[in-house]
Amino acid sequence: MNWEKLKPTHYFEDPVKHIYTLNVFDTKEYDKLYENQNNLNHQTWQDFDSKYRTGFEFLENFSDINFNKEIMCLWFFKERSDNTKSFVHINGKELAYLPNTFLITESKDIKHVQNKRKYVRHPLVQIDMTKNQWQKLIEKFR
Repeated sequence: MNWEKLKPTHYFEDPVKHIYTLNVFDTKEYDKLYENQNNLNHQTWQDFDSKYRTGFEFLENFSDINFNKEIMCLWFFKERSDNTKSFVHINGKELAYLPNTFLITESKDIKHVQNKRKYVRHPLVQIDMTKNQWQKLIEKFR
């Protein structure tokens, strides 16, 4: 993955250890994947899969997250037409749900909170990450 783009300023320990950042992926690469989110067999997704060689699932909605994973590695694909403000709460800390944003944590206390008007869907990609990969990442920032 593009973990070399992560910086110490993306790592937080309050209220739990987590990484939260925008644009780990180049906007052009993200846009191509976004445009083809309804066809995971499209060449752009196949190229992504070949390039990074990591398991992932495209999820139609935040409620589809698999909490049985060791590490929660979430890449937000907010709809362009969704002008509502929504947030992700991790152990009570509020983070903006924005396009091309990553959230990585061991915590399972993750909730999606919307403002008054609900939008139809809140897509994201859940990337497979092992505990060992997570520990190597956070060791770089200590």
